[in-house]
Amino acid sequence: MPLPLASRIALVTGASRGIGFATAVALAKAGAHIVAVARTQGGLEELDDTIRAEGGSATLVPLNVTDSDGIARLGAALNERHGKLDILVGNAGVAGTSSPLGHTELKRWTDSMAVNVTANFQLIRCMEPLLKMSDAGRAVFITSGASSIAPAYLGPYAASKAALDALARVWAAETATTAIRVNLFSPGPVRTRMRATVFPGEDPATLPTSDQVAEFIVPMCMASWSETGKLYDYKSRRVMDFHPPA
Repeated sequence: MPLPLASRIALVTGASRGIGFATAVALAKAGAHIVAVARTQGGLEELDDTIRAEGGSATLVPLNVTDSDGIARLGAALNERHGKLDILVGNAGVAGTSSPLGHTELKRWTDSMAVNVTANFQLIRCMEPLLKMSDAGRAVFITSGASSIAPAYLGPYAASKAALDALARVWAAETATTAIRVNLFSPGPVRTRMRATVFPGEDPATLPTSDQVAEFIVPMCMASWSETGKLYDYKSRRVMDFHPPA
């Protein structure tokens, strides 16, 4: 029996660790060829080893997602090599600073916006033509409950994720009459390095792993997934029109 994502091309950002790493592996297990984007060469090589051990394949792209020209070059390379893109997972993100807004340095703010919002905007611009060449283009952006809860001291992160949510919903509305489906995925608290930097006193054993979360992202990347402009909340296992309550 063929794998459900056989012959599909999947681009995953932030793929060198955490949810991005786990999602790339899960998509590869389902048959997709992974285009793995991350800054960390060592993490990408580890991902490649893991995917190959599972019988999958990957193209490694050492790239900072804030390099807009680099994303454009990647789009051109994918067009030349594959002529399409079937799956886009916008996972790369930064937690930003944990401090009152009045004490937040402008650079920390702009860094959060650059990675969490602008990079995804550039991905949309450069990858939309390729997704339209697919018979079932699927895009999933990793968001956070912080975008609606707006917790104190996490201003740049919460604001950037709220902007990402709006960006994804606008794109979903613009592509509603095409074969592209655009959705958001909120993993909630997950056992990742980024989570540990923000909540150092939290017991990681109480949190789900990236592998567990990734298994719920894969169905959103399937051609059979019909929803668009929605948010899938991992904690409640529900597809929602709006953000889950705090």
